[in-house]
Amino acid sequence: MNLLGLNIAQLQDVATEMGLPRFAAKQMGQWLYQKHVRSVDEMTNLSKQARERLKENYEVGAAEPLQMLKSVDGTEKYLFPTSSGKLVETVFIPDGERATLCVSTQVGCKMNCLFCQTGKQGFEGNLTVSDILAQVSWAIRERGLSNLVFMGQGEPFDNLDNVMKALELLTSDDGYAWSPKRITVSTVGLKKNLRRFLDESQCHLAVSLHSPIHEQRLQLMPAERQFAIADIVELLREYDFAHQRRLSFEYIVFRGVNDSKVHADALLKLLRGLDCRVNLIRFHHIPDVGLEGTDDTSMTEFRDYLTNHGLFTTIRASRGEDIMAACGLLSTKAKKEEKS
Repeated sequence: MNLLGLNIAQLQDVATEMGLPRFAAKQMGQWLYQKHVRSVDEMTNLSKQARERLKENYEVGAAEPLQMLKSVDGTEKYLFPTSSGKLVETVFIPDGERATLCVSTQVGCKMNCLFCQTGKQGFEGNLTVSDILAQVSWAIRERGLSNLVFMGQGEPFDNLDNVMKALELLTSDDGYAWSPKRITVSTVGLKKNLRRFLDESQCHLAVSLHSPIHEQRLQLMPAERQFAIADIVELLREYDFAHQRRLSFEYIVFRGVNDSKVHADALLKLLRGLDCRVNLIRFHHIPDVGLEGTDDTSMTEFRDYLTNHGLFTTIRASRGEDIMAACGLLSTKAKKEEKS
């Protein structure tokens, strides 16, 4: 069983089970979440006898990537093994003093968004808390991090129990002790779980929008049928985003699909009065999908129109295009190679 992913109460249970003193739980927590050890043997303030006893039933669970790709722009993509024997992608994005890790929460995804390679894999399982934190711990240890975004493979709110446990460990004093302001969680808008996240966490929220028009968003994102963006926005209006927590909407811009003045006006109407920002994203092409990214001029005009009408809008820099930047491409390639 993995120690990584256990909170202080669970580590106290482990200490009791192994016949170790109660304070050993705090020691283990510090090794796991402050020093990011790879093995029980590195927990050197536990006696050798205690470490041997602990190793009989437990291991740290600090998985390391099986494959790494590095872009010319410095972006790195990793292929991590999971406790279920599957593979999942993680992306490291350095940008000056900022170093962001894009974390995955599921193997595959149920949402089946038209523009997403991960959705075309189908759903193969939720990541455990240990699987999620293994991505983070390795990157902190080997690369150093300033920020986390839960925007990798999978829908975080479809694995909310494990995501919330990971967030608790990331932000608690007995865990990594990160500020929630350093963490953003993305969702297509699973309404019930969205409310739970907003009530129980102070991390930033990013909502995948991609079209403000119901019929079109439904074509792009089947989740719109059950979780209409208009309903999601109404729920969000119940919460305060004017202070610590930030609300953003992710909007991949497709040529001739969602980049017109009609769409801009519909966005302005949908989000009017909501304290938020819109992030425009360039489309990374995936196989067998007849969508194209819009050109830079059209994207800039779209941004300027929204900004000039009072909706704060940015264009996210495109990163890692030479290393299969779109989520799911690397793990799909690895799966095909396994079968061949």
